[in-house]
Amino acid sequence: MATAPSSAAPKSNDPLARARAIAPIVAANAQKAQDERTLPSETVQAMKTAGLFRIFQPRAVGGDECDFETQIAVAEEVSRADGSAGWNVIANGPSVGFAGAFLGDDAVAELFGAGKDYCFGGQFAPNGQGVAVDGGYRVTGSWHFGSGTGHSEYVMGGFIPLVDGAPPILPNGLPDMRVACIPREEVTFTDGWFVMGLEGTGSYDYECKDVFVRESWTYPLFTTEPKRGGGMYRMGIFPITGAGHAAWALGVARRALDEINAMARSHTRMGQTTVLAERPTFQKDYIRAEARLRAARLLVVDVFSEAQRKADAGDEVGIEDRALMRTAATYATDAAKEAVDMVHLAAGTAAVRNGSVLQRCFRDMHTGTQHTFIGEDTYLQSAEVLLGLRTESPAL
Repeated sequence: MATAPSSAAPKSNDPLARARAIAPIVAANAQKAQDERTLPSETVQAMKTAGLFRIFQPRAVGGDECDFETQIAVAEEVSRADGSAGWNVIANGPSVGFAGAFLGDDAVAELFGAGKDYCFGGQFAPNGQGVAVDGGYRVTGSWHFGSGTGHSEYVMGGFIPLVDGAPPILPNGLPDMRVACIPREEVTFTDGWFVMGLEGTGSYDYECKDVFVRESWTYPLFTTEPKRGGGMYRMGIFPITGAGHAAWALGVARRALDEINAMARSHTRMGQTTVLAERPTFQKDYIRAEARLRAARLLVVDVFSEAQRKADAGDEVGIEDRALMRTAATYATDAAKEAVDMVHLAAGTAAVRNGSVLQRCFRDMHTGTQHTFIGEDTYLQSAEVLLGLRTESPAL
């Protein structure tokens, strides 16, 4: 009789080995996550037990503070097992890491003390307002697509502070923008997560009204001055976010290519006389998709690792480095989408049936690519940087 996958994580110092060990649990719960529109508790607990969120945390708060290459490999592995679970790794994990790096000491003591292992999720876009009061802000706002909030104990919300009714203006000419960390019970969830793909991510809409948030439980959205942690956090939140988006797309596409590789050896399309693997047109499309995905992965690891080397050495990670990181993440997403689209067409009706892994990969990919973080503006602004037409961009 088959044995159900165990939720116990391996006792390994290698985060990738731990991710691979729980991949069967993640994959076994993928349909349940889709049905429930949020990750099942077994999946969340397996990821916590395996320490997958800790890889993004500074060591000073009990995390592993893993390098970009490790973060990418872990998120890629979980995304290969299930796109929704992988998306939550790249949403919850960095949110936990940013809280540990940037929040004040009293917040960190409460959130990370005594081995506490909370999830953080939400939306960082400054869709709220925070009236400055003694000791903090009275925050009111409404946010959409709060990734991972279905199982997060704390919810993040971007907001613009108001002092005497107006937002403070920073030296770069932009208004101050901050991120608030709010206990789950002080947030009202309005749901709204009825979508084509990534259904299991629990990315609910939510709001809060006049909630007091202590100053130390907030941090500037564009800060590059961590209170804890090394060079990675001195780059701010965007590089870690970008590496995660790339890793997620690479993992979903890897699953699709692996599935079609196995299927092609025995699958014959209607009207054909040979299996898919023996058709020259498929061979050409398959190997090109494989090559593009592998090349995109190498680009991502190379660009992000070089930026981290600079940051760890105390060198400046400049606007061109940032442009290349965002470009690499966006390009990897494009290459992954092309691979998934190729697989979807090659598999024919096998890719459209409910419950099919290939159908899920297709839906997840076409939902994930709608995220503004890897949109067209990334290419345009990065091109302007490399062409000498732009010298700074907070969006990068």
